[in-house]
Amino acid sequence: MRGRIIQLAARWSTRFRRGRGGSSDALLSLLPDEALLPLKRIGLDPVPEMGALRDREPVSLLKLPFGIRGWLVSGYDESKAVLGAAGAFSSDFTHLVGKAGITAEQNPGGLGFADPPAHTRLRKMLTPEFTGHRLRRLAPRIDAIVAGQLDEMAQIAAERGQVDLVQSFALPIPSLAICELLGVPYEDRADFQRLSTTRFDFLGGIEGSLGAISESLTYLLDMVKRQRAEPGDGMLGMLVRQHGDDISDHELAGLADGLLTGGLETTTSMLALGAIVLLRDPELRRTLIAHDAAVDPFVDELLRYLTVVQVAFPRIARADITVGNRRIEAGDLVFCSLSAANRSGDPDLDRFDPTRASRPHLAFGHGIHRCVGAELARMELRTAYPALLRRFPDIAQATDLDTLEYRKLSFVFGVESLPVTL
Repeated sequence: MRGRIIQLAARWSTRFRRGRGGSSDALLSLLPDEALLPLKRIGLDPVPEMGALRDREPVSLLKLPFGIRGWLVSGYDESKAVLGAAGAFSSDFTHLVGKAGITAEQNPGGLGFADPPAHTRLRKMLTPEFTGHRLRRLAPRIDAIVAGQLDEMAQIAAERGQVDLVQSFALPIPSLAICELLGVPYEDRADFQRLSTTRFDFLGGIEGSLGAISESLTYLLDMVKRQRAEPGDGMLGMLVRQHGDDISDHELAGLADGLLTGGLETTTSMLALGAIVLLRDPELRRTLIAHDAAVDPFVDELLRYLTVVQVAFPRIARADITVGNRRIEAGDLVFCSLSAANRSGDPDLDRFDPTRASRPHLAFGHGIHRCVGAELARMELRTAYPALLRRFPDIAQATDLDTLEYRKLSFVFGVESLPVTL
């Protein structure tokens, strides 16, 4: 059953990533090139034009369609200032209603699109599930999930000669881990992968992304009602038991939606793209196999270098404010390019170097909206990479890495497939 669901997930992913056109082409044609630069890459790296714009103008004006005025913030200090200033910038989804055809019914809810005090109340309820003590309870399950996928990969490779690392490793590990955390039935994973992919893929058009949000919320609201009637052992059941009517069905669904889409798509991309880094560097593979201590700096540098969440959720200026040397007016939209910010200040940061001294980065965001599941993601990465290499020390790409198909114009960067031999 698990293998069948994973195959369905990959099939849905492929369907929704290809064959685009029509309204999406029209939408993209309306956007200036500067607005698309943060979503473009050459291989694993942001396009050089993005770095040049950041170095020249770390806060630049965006002339967006539909009469919307926006700003692209790409410098590290400037991005950190915006992300950390919850009092000056709002993340409330209601500010977007009425812009570009967005309706109130498409509000995904959750922490990412809420301001204090609602955000503070919800995060306080959620944070205990992501403490070190609670996450250590998940460690044996994550070990088992990784080991199970490696067994399945060995079987597939024995039958076919090669295996797709995205479909059989990068996708199922976070999918199973998030479902384990939430208590979501495993048979629903394929739909969540489909919805997660659609909502983050800009080529699908804004209608497709917002439609995916609505569809996922409809399912989650039904699941929440089932948890109300019979709370399970997962996080949703815990929130129902501990907080009851103090948290609404819509709030519960929003929290679950944020964790599923955020934790699934981003960690899937990290696992796959990090594997590409490893396939290119035999010496690094040998180091991770031989030295347990090497995995922590490797993962931290990988998070900075790849920054798979390329642009943070938009912020709305509450009042006129100066960021860098630019004056942002009340009501302006502000987009922070996390991938550009994490490489600013030193040309050497365009190079992956797991031996460099640890430096702060914005891969998980910053401030009150920093990813609540950051430590769970780190745990998955720290577990999966060494296990993969020790089980299959002779792993190698089955195709030229320069011919891989990467996702285009997507807020969450990733690779379509990664065929390897074991």
